[in-house]
Order: sequence, then C-alpha cells, then structure tokens
Amino acid sequence: MARYARWAALGTAAALLVGGCSADSSGAGQEDPGDTRSGDSSSSGLPASLTGQKPDWGRCKATSDSPAPGDEWQCATIKAPLDYAKPDGGTVNLALIRSRATGDKGKHLGSLLFNFGGPGGSGVSTLPWYASRVDQLHERYDLVSWDPRGTGASEGVRCRDDKDIQAAEKVDATPDDAAEEKAFLADATDFGKDCEKSTGSLLSHVSTTDTARDMDLMRQVLGDDSMHYFGISYGTELGGVYAHLFAKNVGRVVLDAVVDPTADTFGHALNQAQGFQRALDDYLKSTGQDPRKGTRKIADLLDRLDSKPLSTSSGRELTETLALTGIVLPLYSKDSWPGLTSALESAEGGDGSALLALADGYNERDASGHYGTSSHAQRAISCLDDRQRPTLAETRKRLARFEKISPVFGDYLGWDAAGWCHDWPVAGQFDTPEVSAPGADPILLVGNTGDPATPYEGARRMADELGKGVGVELTWKGEGHGAYGSGSDCVDATVDSYLLSGTVPKDGKVCS
Repeated sequence: MARYARWAALGTAAALLVGGCSADSSGAGQEDPGDTRSGDSSSSGLPASLTGQKPDWGRCKATSDSPAPGDEWQCATIKAPLDYAKPDGGTVNLALIRSRATGDKGKHLGSLLFNFGGPGGSGVSTLPWYASRVDQLHERYDLVSWDPRGTGASEGVRCRDDKDIQAAEKVDATPDDAAEEKAFLADATDFGKDCEKSTGSLLSHVSTTDTARDMDLMRQVLGDDSMHYFGISYGTELGGVYAHLFAKNVGRVVLDAVVDPTADTFGHALNQAQGFQRALDDYLKSTGQDPRKGTRKIADLLDRLDSKPLSTSSGRELTETLALTGIVLPLYSKDSWPGLTSALESAEGGDGSALLALADGYNERDASGHYGTSSHAQRAISCLDDRQRPTLAETRKRLARFEKISPVFGDYLGWDAAGWCHDWPVAGQFDTPEVSAPGADPILLVGNTGDPATPYEGARRMADELGKGVGVELTWKGEGHGAYGSGSDCVDATVDSYLLSGTVPKDGKVCS
C-alpha cells in the first residue's frame, strides 16, 4: 500500500497474478462519501435489491493477460453502491471468483474470503494460483476472492498508457537538485490528473472503508452469517477496518504479514526502510558477506546508476529507481535470493539486464512492453485513504533519518512518502485507519520476523489496536513476505487448526 510506500504489498500481487476471469463494467454517481467510519455492525440501510442479489455463477473467461482457470472455478459479478451514503444511487460492479468446498457437505463451514494485498492486487487472478496452498481449508470452505473496486475486472483504474508509463521511468525518484525535484513533483501531479480524467467519479469511492463495506455486502450475498476471512499484507489493514465496522459479524479471521495500523505516512515509510534493510542484511549474511560492507557496495552501485544508467540487452536503460525495484522483488522470498546475487553480479560487470528483468516483473511489464495496472489502483486507493500530504520541507528534514536506517532504500522511501500522493485530486480520509473492534471474536495475527514489506512489529501493534481479547499474535522466525504456506509446519498447523476447528492459540506463540 502506497501509504507505506509502493513496495508494501505489490510484490505479492506481481508474483501471483496468474489466471483470471472477466466481467462487464458500469458505474454512476459522484458524491464524496466523506469519513464513513461509523463503527456500525451491520449493513442496515442497503436496499434488498443489493443484499438479495443472486450471483449468476458461470465458467470463468480468459482475459488478454491470463488464461481461464479450470472448471472447478466459477465467476460472477455483483453490484455494490458506488456511494454507501446514497445506497439507492449509482452502483459499481464487483468481479468475484469461487471454488466450492471439496469435502463432505455436512462439514461445510461456509465461505473463506481472501484478499492478497496491494491495494490493487486482483483476487480473481490470484486465488486459483494460491489455492494449492490451502487444500485442507478447501475441503470445508468455499474459497472466494474478488477484485476490489477500482481493481482488475471491478472497473479497474488505469491512469496512463504503456508509452507514458515507460517514459515516467526516467523520472528520478530520488531527486538531487531543484530541477529533479520539480520534475518529480510534476510527474506526481500529472499522474493524479490522468487518474481523475480516466476514472471520473469512481476515484472518490475506492477507499478501504468502501471495500470493507463491500465485503459485508458479499457476506450477505454469499449467504454467510459470519465473515471468515484471510487477509495478507494490505489485506490485513482491510481486515482490521472491516472488524471495526462490523465487529459482530467477525467469524474466523486470519491476518498474515500485518500492517502497522498506528503508523502515519512517514511512519510506514520508516518501517519499510527498516524492514527492507533487515531483509537485505539477512540476504547478505546468507552469502557470507558483512552486511555493512555489502550494503555499502550496493549503495555505491546505485549512486553510479544515478549518474549513469546501465545499458541492457533490450536497449532500455537500467536507472537507479529501476535497479532499486529489481533489488526489492527478490527480498519478498528467500527462494529468490540466488537470482538477486546473479543480477547484482551482472550489474557490477556492466550489464543491467537481469536487474531490469526483475524490476519489470515487479512492475508487471511483459515482453511486448505492456504494463499491468495494479500500481494505478494502489495509488488511487491509498491516496483516497490517506489525508496526509507531506511537503518538500517536511521531507528534506527527515531524509537523513531515512538514510541512516538504510543507505540503500532510505532515500527512495523518504521521497516516495512525499511524492506518491502529491497534489492528488481527491482529499484523503484519515491519518491512520481505525481498527478497534471491541466485542469481536478472536482474530489471529501472523507476523514474520524477516518480513521486508510489513515488518513483524506491526502484528503486535495491530493486536493492541484491535483490543484486549481480540488480537491474538503468532510469530514466525522466518524470511520473506508473509508466513502461512512459506515452509513452517508450525505456522500452517496453527492457522489451519484455528480456521477449521476454531482453536485459538495462546497470544504470543512463536514458531521457529
């Protein structure tokens, strides 16, 4: 989520965007919902035409970006209010995907809804790929996901065409002088204007609060009394906001790779600087390098690229910003560390092709030069959420602290906090999300000590914010973004036991 830098969760989305469905789109309405965090516990006020929808489940269709999943998957489209303050007004389409439970119908537990992060990631495309990790859960749950409003097939946001996206890659994201600062902020302004022009009234109605309300509408349409939910990365913040709004409807909820709900714009960026540097240190140790010396070597490479980009086999140049993105992607998974070693060695030898390929993977750029739009939706959602708009002066004051935490990632993350929502055409809604959920059933929070994008300290802070007796923390001493399905039998068994039998572990349990 861009409020804590654009690297927060899209690494997960970029790695998992496989398969998918298509849906028609329409929309109307234009009013700004304002701050709709009412703390209510129902979807009262919605017309029966919405709560009583019967999805027309059918075979999923292939898209231009991905093939159709197998016959076990069904897709449908439902309607939700564009503006929940005017539930009888215009609507927005939501694309859903599901696979029915595979086990005994007598042991069926209902639907298990997944959000894989972003914001901006497509659940419709990701769930069929992810389903192999949750075979046991699939026996008793219908696996369900969706493209949140503004994402993918749910009237997705696209702010620039491929040509303009590639041209913007030349903008220096760590400006060194007044001219580069001016170009950096001008690009941010232009991006916002492009989003407003292409997205229209929807741009004011893609907040996390809107999507949390969509989730409760989906719960009703799916016929579930309680919300059983598995949220990853940004999906944990979405889950926390849902729990705040609909505490009485919370069923069995797992939040993995937990976002710190107490951090503001700069706080999230500082958290990430620490998290990615921590992951880089662990990577360097695994290769036998001293983390300080290894970090300095990478920082020196980036400094050289800032002055003179590297050539690549494609004819494009590897800039400092693209190199940073290429370094970030392998840190999401320990299995990708050998690829990072090879890419860095090639870059040191004068060939930027491998790092550029990693950056393209993260940026969803295919061989033909077509870019995905997850980052567009991510920016639209996070800038509607976040009311903070840091100034240049505020940013400059903090850069030294960022660089001290991480000589590799700090400068970028400090500037990103200032530029991401600069001059955004729609006002943001809050400084930090409200996730308190008194009276909700226990929610299991899973933190990974080596998580680069959502540092594990966020799990404890989410637990504290949810409230006593609600947030239950599980820690894994591992590496990579997220814990479930990442190689820990202890984590997987604990999560499965909770979701399948309702067994709540002791708060503070540690899996090593």
